[in-house]
Amino acid sequence: MGDLEIRPATTDDVPAIVAMLADDPLGTQRESPDDLAPYLTAMERLRADPNQHLVVAVRGDRVVGTLQLTIVPGLSRRGATRSVVEGVRIHADERGSGLGSLMMEWAIDTSRREGCHLVQLTSDNTRTDAHRFYERLGFTASHVGFKLTL
Repeated sequence: MGDLEIRPATTDDVPAIVAMLADDPLGTQRESPDDLAPYLTAMERLRADPNQHLVVAVRGDRVVGTLQLTIVPGLSRRGATRSVVEGVRIHADERGSGLGSLMMEWAIDTSRREGCHLVQLTSDNTRTDAHRFYERLGFTASHVGFKLTL
């Protein structure tokens, strides 16, 4: 993957990120690529928080992947810091290429550098391919996640 760069996302990357977020059955129900205003507002909030790492994978001048890594200090587990991986998306043209593994390696390595003791993520129950992917990387489905839409 020699010409690949994983770097912090910029405002210019937002349209490509949103397009990837919307490019699946769940995303089409949740995302609105035609109205970038809420995403740009969110981007400013992310950039202002040093515990947020929104990154993109770029090949040439094209965004081909994204994920968000959040560092969460805590008291549980003897005051352990953990990281949370969210919004992992790989462009349809790149799926199956190993890019997802490289991006998750980046997230795990960054978590270690940040002093995290645990990396966690959630995945929708319907994303069985994603579940197999995360299990291949060493993640275990050890908890049940709950969400409350506000």
